[in-house]
Amino acid sequence: MTLTEIAVALERLGCPREKSAAMASQLDRRARMDAERNGTSYEAALGRLLGLMAQGWATQAYQPRNGEKATHS
Repeated sequence: MTLTEIAVALERLGCPREKSAAMASQLDRRARMDAERNGTSYEAALGRLLGLMAQGWATQAYQPRNGEKATHS
């Protein structure tokens, strides 16, 4: 994937547009390192990292603020 494609994927997962390019670069670099270290493909490593990012943003969306009780529908 290109950095632009990664940035677009990140935005679709909830990343703020103004941070997506920098985050895409970091994710690309990390996916390459992970793939080499773990003996997996770049695509598999990037997919895993994107999944973790999506989980993190989903968790933030459900965090109560200012002492509110968490409600899930």
